[in-house]
Amino acid sequence: MKAVVQRVTRARVSVEGRGIGSIPAGLLVYAGVAEGDEVADAEYLAGKIANLRIFEREGRMNDSVIDSGGAILLISQFTLLAETRKGRRPNFTAAAEPEMAKGLLSKLRSGLEAAGVAVETGEFGAHMEVESVNDGPVTILLDSGDRKLPRRRKAQMEGE
Repeated sequence: MKAVVQRVTRARVSVEGRGIGSIPAGLLVYAGVAEGDEVADAEYLAGKIANLRIFEREGRMNDSVIDSGGAILLISQFTLLAETRKGRRPNFTAAAEPEMAKGLLSKLRSGLEAAGVAVETGEFGAHMEVESVNDGPVTILLDSGDRKLPRRRKAQMEGE
């Protein structure tokens, strides 16, 4: 699973002109499910997102969305799995089938809620309009595949 996490002062999502979800300050999270992802991937991302210390306190990024009392707007985004190495048209074959993706996004949501975060969502499979005010701007990319990297490679990447 992949996620783009943005710290926002507010965000909302609408479908066909009707608002279906909105949050005050917190995180706007676009999440995409890849073929082969499993519940452990959703659990990993839920823990990372809920505890990511990207909210400012005392002039530094010290607090998580939990600490700050913020909420999350979670948007399904299969286009995060786009393959663009060849040609000009993105290929989405790495994205999971809709039913599998919907189930894992539901697990991600419940994992975030279990951590104590209020979560609003978009509408899976719908054409959505998302509005947000990025705070900072702070935008973080997360990939559940990182949990599978050998420790030595993780240490090398963190040292880079």
